[in-house]
Amino acid sequence: MFYGAMKLSVGNALKLTFRPWVEGLENVPDEGPAILASNHLSFSDSFFLPSVLERKITFIAKAEYFTSPGVKGKLTAAFFKGVGQLPVDRSGGRGAGEAAIRSGLEVLERGELFGIYPEGTRSPDGRLYRGKPGGLARVALRSGAPVLPVAMIGTEEIQPPGKVVPKLKRPGIRIGEPLDFSRYQGMDEDRFIQRAVTDEVMYAILKLSGQEYVDIYATAAKRQLAEASKAAEAERKQAERERQRVASEGGERTPDRAA
Repeated sequence: MFYGAMKLSVGNALKLTFRPWVEGLENVPDEGPAILASNHLSFSDSFFLPSVLERKITFIAKAEYFTSPGVKGKLTAAFFKGVGQLPVDRSGGRGAGEAAIRSGLEVLERGELFGIYPEGTRSPDGRLYRGKPGGLARVALRSGAPVLPVAMIGTEEIQPPGKVVPKLKRPGIRIGEPLDFSRYQGMDEDRFIQRAVTDEVMYAILKLSGQEYVDIYATAAKRQLAEASKAAEAERKQAERERQRVASEGGERTPDRAA
């Protein structure tokens, strides 16, 4: 009930304000379970996609969105629950992954739509990164549900990471034809099969989005960027200290004109 109210209020507001264009809505089944596997460019992806779908879609979200303290934290938790997000603790390694898989399977067993971001996190630079094989492939193979590749387009320009106030730009959404992995049924624990399923989905997303593909995980790319930023900051501080040292020594050596 709350989801419907949020969809009418927030969803309609998003559509009226940003006017997202959509291709491939006919690929979303009118009923029955299906997995929508999308690239991930912005925090707003989880709001734009549900806003254009007639059916309810449930994503998993990091548990921090549901456990933050204070009034703001409670409002955030209520909002995420209202729009159908499921909390998953991502700090527990394999246990966290199993929790995410169970959550996805429960959604699909109810005959609903389940949304997942195979990259595991937002792209740090707008490029498409390697999909993580465990979650998507295992949910798809255990449930037997079709996988619909989804491309979010331009959402990183509306709300870049770290920005609260969005820019008024028109995003796009492309939904591809369903992918059937029934040929791999019963092989969900095979790592090579998991990789094959994930790569097939990521290639379909790539064709829909037109993004540049990077064959590393987005988490690794974020770590590299953070390390590079830290090194650059250290170099800047070292250069500033050197400049101050030279300026200080130059002042000490300046002859006294009055002498």
